[in-house]
Amino acid sequence: MGSEKGRAGPAAFAVSEKVRTRLEELDDFEEGSQKELLNLTQQDYVNRIEELNQSLKDAWASDQKVKALKIVIQCSKLLSDTSVIQFYPSKFVLITDILDTFGSLVYERILSMCVGDRSVSPDHFSPESANDTAKETCLNWFFKIASIRELVPRFYVEASILKCNKFLSSTGISECLPRLTCMIRGIGDPLVSVYARAYLCRVGMEVAPHLKESLNKNFFDFLLTFKQIHGDTVQNHLVVQGVELSSYLPLYSPAMDWIFQCISYRAPEILLTEMMERCKKLGNNALLLNSVMSAFRAEFIATRSVDFIGMIKECNEAGFPKHLLFRSLGLNLALADPPEGDRLQILNEAWKVITKLKNPQDYINCADVWSEYTCRHFTKREVNTVLADVIKHMTPDRAFEDSYPQLQSIIKKVIAHFHDFSVLFSVEKFLPFLDMFQKESVRVEVCKCIMDVFIKHQHEPTKDPVILNALLHVCKTMHDSVNALTLEDEKRMLAHLINGFIKMVSFGRDFEQQLSFYVEARSMFCNLEPVLVQLIHSVNRLAMETRRVMKGNHSRKTAAFVRACAAYCFITIPSLVGIFTRLNLYLHSGQVALANQCLSQADAFFKAAISLVPEVPKMINIDGKMRPSESFLLEFLCNFFSTLLIVPDHPEHGVLFLVRELLNVIQDYTWEDNSDDKIRIYTYVLHLLSAMSQETYLYHVDKVDSNDSLYGGDSKFLAENNKLCETVMAQILEHLKALAKDEALKRQSSLGLSFFNSILAHGDLRNNRLNQLSVHLWHLAQRHGSADTRTMVKTLEYIKKRSKQPDMAHLTELALRLPLQTRT
Repeated sequence: MGSEKGRAGPAAFAVSEKVRTRLEELDDFEEGSQKELLNLTQQDYVNRIEELNQSLKDAWASDQKVKALKIVIQCSKLLSDTSVIQFYPSKFVLITDILDTFGSLVYERILSMCVGDRSVSPDHFSPESANDTAKETCLNWFFKIASIRELVPRFYVEASILKCNKFLSSTGISECLPRLTCMIRGIGDPLVSVYARAYLCRVGMEVAPHLKESLNKNFFDFLLTFKQIHGDTVQNHLVVQGVELSSYLPLYSPAMDWIFQCISYRAPEILLTEMMERCKKLGNNALLLNSVMSAFRAEFIATRSVDFIGMIKECNEAGFPKHLLFRSLGLNLALADPPEGDRLQILNEAWKVITKLKNPQDYINCADVWSEYTCRHFTKREVNTVLADVIKHMTPDRAFEDSYPQLQSIIKKVIAHFHDFSVLFSVEKFLPFLDMFQKESVRVEVCKCIMDVFIKHQHEPTKDPVILNALLHVCKTMHDSVNALTLEDEKRMLAHLINGFIKMVSFGRDFEQQLSFYVEARSMFCNLEPVLVQLIHSVNRLAMETRRVMKGNHSRKTAAFVRACAAYCFITIPSLVGIFTRLNLYLHSGQVALANQCLSQADAFFKAAISLVPEVPKMINIDGKMRPSESFLLEFLCNFFSTLLIVPDHPEHGVLFLVRELLNVIQDYTWEDNSDDKIRIYTYVLHLLSAMSQETYLYHVDKVDSNDSLYGGDSKFLAENNKLCETVMAQILEHLKALAKDEALKRQSSLGLSFFNSILAHGDLRNNRLNQLSVHLWHLAQRHGSADTRTMVKTLEYIKKRSKQPDMAHLTELALRLPLQTRT
């Protein structure tokens, strides 16, 4: 053993009888265990290997170290068996996983002997830190492994514990690597040999990445033996197994790619050039060339693209087709740019080979890779040529049905590089290319990708008819995919994409064309509620934009146009499902109609909203959860009341006809038994009626005469208003009386104080009846000790402060009649 240099002779060979017995046991290999892995299916084989991996861990845990080693040897022997040659790469992965487990267990055991006293950190370990027991155990393992007679298992098991050399000497690993490299020369089968080299490279990079010289030697050794692959022995073996050379050579690729990656990692340019030159000199080097292009840095390959194309042309196609080489080259050119002057030549040379491919699967795999290069460096002309060629190859016999992932990939690359959709849709073959996506789920995914890119990159509104027609077709495809089984999340996603498109359509001052577009969109996207909602908002915004342009002074033509907008909304809203969506849109559209002086249309919207209130259910679905609807209804009605203040009365319907209709609906609505929302709404109605009794209202709509202008403070109007106030107050007081029960006293107190505050803020307390009522409410709020004392104190201070203002002297007397009740 190279690791044993410098140790005393007699001590080195003082092996106990126990150890000798164990070494002899290793020769007594369980042939049956290996035979039982023959004649298994692939899945059974995988399961058996996994069982052996678990057996290894169990044996180690139960301190049966010899059994663990026997399992590892047993598995390693399988790596010399190529009876099922196509399965060899998979077998290599499975068995090296067991070897890694074994190497880790041995290393951790010896390390635990060194750091048991916690005086040594595993991160800063040196051979001097290892005690004699650890070194002896380590040597014992290496001696056991050295006694394995067969080369392949001896090599693999020693390589798996290569890291343990650091317990013996600082140069242990650097001495072992060249020896293990030379050992591989004794493996006759080139496939077994190349995977052994790959394993050594992997272990070497893991434990000693600085020792690149040994890895380079491994690589150059491989080049010297490369011609074996095409020798008679291998050819005869393939004939026996009935395996074609074209199926055999790709088996080398994983191992070769790994070797090349390890060698080229952080390698200087000069070494890469030397390696490339050596590969050039070898005959039948397509396999090598493919691994070079797979492993070397993309920048290195890209700058020498023309050289590589020359080498690919000279390759013999036997066993490794040229299109795979061009695909590997294309993958590099997708990551790094070749010299500008060579770009067109490279594309032409590559496409000459790709377009001649007869097998649709081979063709589309190459075309997918090179489409990235084409989109990246060329104009729509070249991209159109590539798309046309793909259509030509993939349409016969509906070959596209087996290649949807690659076709999707090509589309994604095209739209990723062409953000200007006017250019994209002017590519003649783009839409015919989309027609190849016949499977609905794939077609919808592609449409979603297109719309996603459009929304992200289209910053300016567009009216380009080419873009609009194409994207309407794309959106229609997405919309038509919606059915009863479509998930809500999917519907939301589709609606979001379609809404993004609708928002980006603008015909400028051509408002009639804009409305026509919205009419067409409504007919196309009627199954997605969020899209209809967006269209209603867009039409309302169009009406307000018309008002802005006309500065509120509509001509006959624009007046007719905003009425048409109102009609669009009025027709569309009933088709929506969400009750509060409809209510809020009726209100919003009514406000827009009012702003545009369309009074009859505004009345129609408000009447529709009022007639819809009785349909509001007790519970509504919010984000998948059922919640009480009263708080939402309360919020809507508050908003509605603030709008009703400025709505003028219809000359044929009497005073405050909309307010009366709404009050009747509120009165008839079935409220929850323990709810006070009805009384809160009545309180808000009082606020509205108080505002309506003012000589001049708090706010107005430009060019719309509200009731303050129409009635001019007429006594009959005020009398009607007061009568309505009395009716509402009677309802509130009746409810307060009904709360005079033990469990409802707190609610009675809270509502009483709220009503008191409303009278204080909105009522004329010079009126004796109102003044007297407010005193009663004050006492009611404090009765039974339910009121918050701090709130009552602050309220009284506010009244006293207001009494000092002009025309507020009557509040002084009121303050004297409002005692504060003490808790005692």
